[in-house]
Amino acid sequence: MSALPPIFLDLAIILITAGVITVIFKQLKQPLVLGYIVAGFFIGPYFPWFPAINDTTNVHVWSDIGIVFLMFALGLEFSIKKLKKVGSTGAITALTELGVMFVIGNVVGHILGMPNMDCIFLGCMLSISSTTIIIKSFDDLKLKQQKFTNTVTAVLVVEDLVAVLLLVVLSTLSVSKSFNGAELGMSMVKLVFFLIVWFTFGIFLVPSLLRWMRKWMSVETLCIVAVGLCFGMVVLADFAGFSTALGAFVMGAILAETIEADTIHRIITPVKDLFGAVFFVSVGMLVNPEVLVQYWLPILVIAATVILFKSFSATVGMLLSGKPLKNAMQGGFCFCQIGEFSFIIAGLGLSFGVIDEHLYPIIVSVSIITTFVTPYMIKAGNPAYEFIYPKLPDRVRKAMDQYSRSSRSTRRVRSTVDFAKRQISTIALYSTVLVALVLLSLLLLKPLLGSVAAGLGVPMVWANLVGVLGTLLVMSPFLWALIVKGVHKHELNQLLETDRNSQLVVLPIMLSRYFLALSLVGWVVSNYVHLAVGLLLVVGLVVVVVAVAAKPVTNFYHRIENRFVTNLNYRQSQISFEIPEELENNFSMGLMTVTPYSSVSGKTLRECGFRRDYGVNAVSIERAGKVFDLPGKETMLLPCDKITFIGSEDQLAKVRAIVEVEPDILIHDHTDHNINNYTLTIPDNHPLDGRSIEEARLMMIYNAMVIGIKRQNHSLFNPSADTLLKSGDILLLISPRDLDPVELLDHYAETIIHYESK
Repeated sequence: MSALPPIFLDLAIILITAGVITVIFKQLKQPLVLGYIVAGFFIGPYFPWFPAINDTTNVHVWSDIGIVFLMFALGLEFSIKKLKKVGSTGAITALTELGVMFVIGNVVGHILGMPNMDCIFLGCMLSISSTTIIIKSFDDLKLKQQKFTNTVTAVLVVEDLVAVLLLVVLSTLSVSKSFNGAELGMSMVKLVFFLIVWFTFGIFLVPSLLRWMRKWMSVETLCIVAVGLCFGMVVLADFAGFSTALGAFVMGAILAETIEADTIHRIITPVKDLFGAVFFVSVGMLVNPEVLVQYWLPILVIAATVILFKSFSATVGMLLSGKPLKNAMQGGFCFCQIGEFSFIIAGLGLSFGVIDEHLYPIIVSVSIITTFVTPYMIKAGNPAYEFIYPKLPDRVRKAMDQYSRSSRSTRRVRSTVDFAKRQISTIALYSTVLVALVLLSLLLLKPLLGSVAAGLGVPMVWANLVGVLGTLLVMSPFLWALIVKGVHKHELNQLLETDRNSQLVVLPIMLSRYFLALSLVGWVVSNYVHLAVGLLLVVGLVVVVVAVAAKPVTNFYHRIENRFVTNLNYRQSQISFEIPEELENNFSMGLMTVTPYSSVSGKTLRECGFRRDYGVNAVSIERAGKVFDLPGKETMLLPCDKITFIGSEDQLAKVRAIVEVEPDILIHDHTDHNINNYTLTIPDNHPLDGRSIEEARLMMIYNAMVIGIKRQNHSLFNPSADTLLKSGDILLLISPRDLDPVELLDHYAETIIHYESK
C-alpha cells in the first residue's frame, strides 16, 4: 500500500472538525466564522487532546487560496462603477480611520512600554481591518444587500490599497531606519499605473473574450475560464510586487461588468466557502492559551482599543463623508477587528528583526478576540443608533441632517476647475495606456525581433526599424487621443472669454499634452534607433498619417473606445430599469430570487400584496432567461424567479425576509410521510370482479393507486384505467393511508354502492 500524503489526513481533520463545530454553532445561532476559528483551535498545536495537523505549510497554502477566492467574490459583487460612486466616501472614511488608529496605536504601545519601532508597527497593524472577516460576516448575517455594505466594501478596498503602501514604508523603515518619501511616491505611482492598465485592458479584453466564447461555453467551462482569469491576475499582481488579494479583487471587478457575473458568482461560491473555511480554521490554529495567559493585559487593552476606537473613527469618517448617522453607525460598527494584513505586517517586522517576537502572538490573539466580537458589533449598529439618536439635542440632530443633505446635493463647480479635472483624468488615462504599450514593446517585442533577426541573418537595424514603426503605429490612435481627445475649440474660447485667469490653467494643460506625446515618441525612438534617424522617421510617419491615414487612425480609435464603453456598460444595459440619480438617496433596487420555501411561491403579485403591505414595487421578473418588465398583478411567482423590486432599504429588507426563505434544515426526513404498499387478492364473485380500474374507484374511495396486477403466470405494471379486474387477481396498491386489505374487501360492496348513489 502506497503512503498517503499528509495533506489528505490534514484536510480530513480540518473539514470533519469544522463541519461538526459549525453544525453546533448553527444550532446555537452563532456566526459560522466563529465556529471555524474554534475548530482551528481544537486541531491546532496548542490543544494536545485532539488530532493535530501534520503539515501546516500546505494548510497555509490552502488558506491563501481561500483569501484569493474571498477577494474574487468580493470583486464580483463590487463593480468599478460602484467603486467610483462611493469612492469619495470610501477614501474619506478610510483615511480618517487609518490616521486615528495609527496615532492611537502608537500611544497605546508607548503606554504598554513598547519600543518605538514596535509602536509604529502596532499603529499600522491596528489601522487595517479584515476584509475577509467582514465579508464573511455579511454572508452569515445575510446583510450583503443592505445599502451600508457598499460603503463598507469601498472603505475596505481603500484600506487594502493603503496596506500595500504601508508594506513599502515599513520595509524602508526596517532597512534604513529612516523615512524615504521618494520611494513611497514611486510606489503610489506604480500602484496607480498598474490599476489603470489592468482595468483598462481588462475591461476591453475580458468581456469581449467572454462574449465571443459564450455560444461554446457551459457552466463548467465558464467556471474554469473565470477561475483561470482570477489566478492569472493574481500571478500578474504578485509579479508586479502587489498582494495576491489585490489581483483577485481586480479580476473580480472586471468580470463584474459582464452579464456572466451572477453565474460566475454562483458557481464559485461553493469553492469560495471551502477554501475560506480552511483560511479561518488556519487562523484559529494560531491561538495559544499560554500567550493569552502571559500577555493577557496587553491583549485586552489592544483588543478594547481596536473594538472601541476603530468603530468610533470609522463612524466619524462616514459622517464626515456625508453619510446619515444611521448609515454611519451601521457601517462604522463593522470596523472593529484586525486580520490578515496585520499578520503580514507583523511577519514583516519579525523577518527584519525590528519588533519584539512576542508582538506577533499578541496581534494574533487580538485578531481572534476581535473576530469573535465582529458579528455582534455589526448587529449592534442599528440598535445603537436607535438608542443614541433620540437622546441627541435637537440642534445637533438638525445640524447632522443638514450636513448630510448638503454633502449629497449636487454642487456647482466652476467651469475652469471642471475643465482641469476632465483634462487631467484624460491625460492620466491615455498616458498610462501609452506607457504600458511602450513597456510591452521594449520588454517583449524588441527581444523577439532581435532573436528573429539573428536567426535569419538580417542586420539588426532593419529589426529596429520594424520595431519602432510597429510600436508607433500601435500607439498612434492613443497618441491622437492624448493630443486632441476632449479638446473643443468652442469650449476653450468660451472658457478664455469668461475667465481671464483661465489661461493659467488651459495653456499649461494643453502644452502638457503635446510634451507627453513627444516624450513618449522620443522614448520609443531612442530605445530602437539613433535619435536623429528616429526623428526623421517620426516626421515622415506624421506626414503620412496626416496626409493619408488620419481618418483611418481616428476611426480605429473610436472603434476601440466604443468597444470599451460597450463592455463597461453592457451589464447595466441588460437591466430593465434604473433609478434616476435625483431619487437614489431615497430609493434602492433589490434583486431577489424566489425560493421553493417562500410563502409567495405559487401566488400572484396581487395575492402577495408587495405594494399594499410593504410599499415596494416589482418592476421586472426574470424567468428561464427571459425578462418580463412591469409584470401584471395576475402574474404568478414561481420558484427561481428573479424579481427586481424598488423601495426603501428598510422596505426591501422586510420583503427579502419572505421572498428568499431558506430552511434551517437543508435535508428533510420524509420517513413519516412514506407511501405504504399493499397486496389484495380479489375473491370469487366479489364486486371488484368484472370492473375496470376506473370503475372500481379505489383512488376516490381509499386514496389507493393500482400500480400492478399479478394474473396467473404474468404480471401487468402500471395497467391502464380501462383494464378489467378478475377474480384471482392480486392487486398491488400504494396509498398514504393505513389500510386493512381484509376490511377493504369486506366493506367494499356497501362502500361502492354509497359512492355510486351520489
